[in-house]
Amino acid sequence: MAKQNFKITNWNAYNKALVNRASLTFWLDEQAIKDWYDEPKASSRGRPQRYSELAISTVLMLKRIFRLTL
Repeated sequence: MAKQNFKITNWNAYNKALVNRASLTFWLDEQAIKDWYDEPKASSRGRPQRYSELAISTVLMLKRIFRLTL
């Protein structure tokens, strides 16, 4: 099958469509947002905030699905 050629008549809409083509939107419920960070440990030194297992597994799942790099 030969590659089809299309004549673009509305360049403004075409450019906006190209920008939005890579857009990704997803929703998290309120409980997931509250559980995104682990509870800070006041007695520990170093970096104060760590991500929860939920946050790490969510990001790794998105990485795997969309074949993204870290």
